[in-house]
Order: sequence, then structure tokens, then C-alpha cells
Amino acid sequence: MALVRTRSTDVSPSLPLLLQLTFALLFVFCADKGWCIRVPDQVPNTADRPLKTAVFALGCFWRSEAVFGCLNGVVRTTVGYAGGSKVNPEYRSLGDHAEAVQVEYDPTVITFKQLLDVFWSSHDPRQVFGQGPDVGNQYRSIIFTNGTEESRLASVSKEREQTKSRSSIVTTQIRQLGTFYPAEPEHQKFELKRHPLLLQLIGNLPEEELERSSLASKLNGFAAELCPLRIQKQIDLKINEIMKKAWPALKDI
Repeated sequence: MALVRTRSTDVSPSLPLLLQLTFALLFVFCADKGWCIRVPDQVPNTADRPLKTAVFALGCFWRSEAVFGCLNGVVRTTVGYAGGSKVNPEYRSLGDHAEAVQVEYDPTVITFKQLLDVFWSSHDPRQVFGQGPDVGNQYRSIIFTNGTEESRLASVSKEREQTKSRSSIVTTQIRQLGTFYPAEPEHQKFELKRHPLLLQLIGNLPEEELERSSLASKLNGFAAELCPLRIQKQIDLKINEIMKKAWPALKDI
């Protein structure tokens, strides 16, 4: 069956004009890492606190990754394919897989239950065969679980979501996670990549490092304007600090 992909691939920046101007002013200064946000990427030390992994499907994985990337306790995000039988699926040949996001998180900071709350609030679990303008089986709603306790939490959360309205059925599936296949590099941190000056600001990381970067995960959510308001403001403040350093040097040009 042919699947209709209607999501926009417009790459024009959507950040506020003032922020775009800030990046333009900073562009030349990021050759000196002292002017950039990232000197190297600061990955939380979790040696004594093993990370956990959760996988969700909630429509277009470009947006899904941005939804989770900004949350405190989320260390990194990866988009990919899950829930189907096709081996080694690709973006143009998914088979019966769904677009999904893998979330690596510190369970001492954020819990699976809290991630479920974000899952439910970030899409329409009652929409059948798609999300918004994106039409196709690959956009179906799924909670993937690892073990009995996660399955129980997912079921309880689904029942709670259903009680919010009896006029329509929550279509979300709850499935044991099989193989998660990471998507092609061009789909990782897609929202961040729509803003080349943000990439410049963090040092133009190589693709592999960008995919694994905690900072890139956070900025991916910031670029999509999907961070919690407090975190969005924190990043704005950091950029403003860099601006204050850059402006005196610009005055001497």
C-alpha cells in the first residue's frame, strides 16, 4: 500500500528574529571555541547510575525526538524504526515498522512514568492511521516496553488516558520491544539541522558525535521550540551570555 507523506521539509529557520541575528553575529567567533556553547559536550557521569532506555512511536520521528530531548534526565535521543518484521528497514522502505524515538535516560532524575506523561501529551493517541497531516501506518501510536513493570505502567496510563473521553477510542498499542533500528544519519537531530547557525555555535560536530551528543539532543528540542519553558529560557540566557562577550569585539571591526 502506498503511503502518503505530507509533512513539510521546509528548512527555513523559525527561531525568533533576534535569536537569528545573535547567531549571525556569533558565526565568525565560533572558530574560537571560547565563544561557543560547547567545548566539549558535557555528558552526565552515570557510571554509578546506569541509564535506562525507552522507545516510543508517536507520529513523525523528527518531532518526537525534539519532544523528549529537552527533558531533565534524558541523556540522549535517537530516531529509528521499531514494531515491524522487516530486517534493516530504511526511510523509504519501512515495511511494517513505525517511526520511533529511543530515549536514554537517568532513572534517578526522570522515571518511565514521567516519560509516559510526555508521550500522551505530545500527540493525539485517538487518531487512526497517522498523526496530523502525516498519513500512514508508520505514524501509529505505540509504547514499547521492556519487562512486566513497564507493561503495567503503560497499561495503567492508557486506561487513564481513555477515561478523559469515552467518545473515541485510544488507539495506542502497547508492545514488547523487539529490535530498534536507528534511522539514517540525515534524520538524526533533524530540527537542529534546520538551523545551521546553531550547529556552528556548538562547534560543527561530526555526524557520529552529533548523534550521540547530549547537548545536541537538548538543542534539537530548543530549535523546535518544544523544550519546557524553563529550559527554553535557560538556553536563551546562555546564548545571551555569549552575545555579551561577542558584542565588544564586534564593535572593533
